[in-house]
Amino acid sequence: MGGDTIKVVHTIRDMQSHSRRLRQDGQRIGFVPTMGYLHEGHLALMRLAQAHADAVVVSIFVNPTQFGPNEDFAAYPRDLDRDCRLAEKEGVAVVFTPEAEAFYPPNYQTYINLEALPRHLCGVSRPGHFSGVATVVAKLFHCVTPHAAVFGQKDYQQLAVIRQMVADLNMDIEIIGAPTVREPDGLAMSSRNAYLQPEQRPAALSLHRSLIQAKQAVAAGTRNVSTLITAARVEILAHPQTEVDYIEICNPVTLDSLETVTGPALMALAVKVGQTRLIDNMLLTD
Repeated sequence: MGGDTIKVVHTIRDMQSHSRRLRQDGQRIGFVPTMGYLHEGHLALMRLAQAHADAVVVSIFVNPTQFGPNEDFAAYPRDLDRDCRLAEKEGVAVVFTPEAEAFYPPNYQTYINLEALPRHLCGVSRPGHFSGVATVVAKLFHCVTPHAAVFGQKDYQQLAVIRQMVADLNMDIEIIGAPTVREPDGLAMSSRNAYLQPEQRPAALSLHRSLIQAKQAVAAGTRNVSTLITAARVEILAHPQTEVDYIEICNPVTLDSLETVTGPALMALAVKVGQTRLIDNMLLTD
């Protein structure tokens, strides 16, 4: 499959028809939804999808409904030709690139809202974001009709939202979480890393460093959440151009905040470095 020319599909009807043929041929479809400007993190998702499927579909769609009014929708990096070349090297069968006007035509009015998970972490500072995420992923699922879909754990809350939606709406799709892929210096890979200036790199690295330090502190016996969060805040704010959106330690399933670490615990944070908003997370307990 890797030697074939990749198929690029632009319309919803063509994607549905192609997926129908794949299923009729007995092919298991793996799906990786992305907003494009692919990096090694995305490619790792594609490789994982390959291991779970016969044909892999990658969507490239910068979804307007998950951006707030003052966020970076217009500036979000885009390079479809490059993305298609990278996907083709990974043996991807189809790249699906719908038009926003087709996905959200005039008088569009149907959205998916989760009750509890979006009330935490990024959902607090980005109201409406996870409604946009859940809605677009559900629409993509209906276009691609995958057997399995792969999402990165770097966007931990997004993965939790998708798992919950699939369970709640009885979607017959296996959701696979992929470990966070990091750059050699530890920075979690993200398309938004392209916004960072070289002098901002040490500040960006403070996110991962604070997570490692918290994990080590828990291993050494620290259980008080406020102590762990304070240490992380000090580590991050020691760097110029940093502004903490949130640092939370929570239940990995419900995302409810914890006061003490007595079992499974996720540390998640969002920090602005200059104008670039970065997120990262780590399980503090094995």
